[in-house]
Amino acid sequence: MNMKNILLFILAATIGTTTFSQKVFNTRTGKITFFSSAPLEDIEAKNNAVTSQLFTANGQYNFEMNIKDFHFENDLMEEHFNEDYLHSDKIPKAYFKGTITNLRDINFAKDGVYNASVKGSLTIHGVTREIVQNGTIEIRGGKAIARSKFKVQRKDYNIGGSLASKMISDTVEITIDCTYD
Repeated sequence: MNMKNILLFILAATIGTTTFSQKVFNTRTGKITFFSSAPLEDIEAKNNAVTSQLFTANGQYNFEMNIKDFHFENDLMEEHFNEDYLHSDKIPKAYFKGTITNLRDINFAKDGVYNASVKGSLTIHGVTREIVQNGTIEIRGGKAIARSKFKVQRKDYNIGGSLASKMISDTVEITIDCTYD
C-alpha cells in the first residue's frame, strides 16, 4: 500500500468514526406510562407523543411531553388528572434532561441490549429534582430503544392534596419506552 492509499484509508476511517460518534437518535412517538395503585382503584395513563433525543457522542438524553397527552381509560380520571392534580393548563409540560453516565458500556454500532445509568433533572408540575435511574438501551438494526422503569414520590413534585391522597398512591411508577428513528 502506498502512502497516498494509507492517507485515504485513515481519512475515510476518521470521517466514518466522526460521523457515527455524532449520531443523534430522535423520536416524537416515545411512550411514557404511569401507574398508581390506590385504595379506591388502580390508575394508569399512557402518553404516546413523547419527544426525545439521545446523543451518542456525549450521552446527553432528554425528553419532553405535554401533560394533556396522557390518556386514561376513564375520561373523568383524565379530567381530574389535568385539572386537579397536574394543573396542565398552567404547567403544560414535563421534562427530563440528563446524561448517560456509563456511555462507554454502550456500543451504538453493535446490536444488543446494554445497561444504562442516567443522571439528570426531572421536571414535573413545575418542580425539578435531580434523579439517577437505571434502564436499558437496545440497539437493533442501527436503531435505539431506551427503556426504564422507576418510581417517583408525588410529594416531591407537589402533586395533589387531600383528594389526591385518596385517589393516587404516594408513589407513582413511571415506565419509559422510546424507539428512536
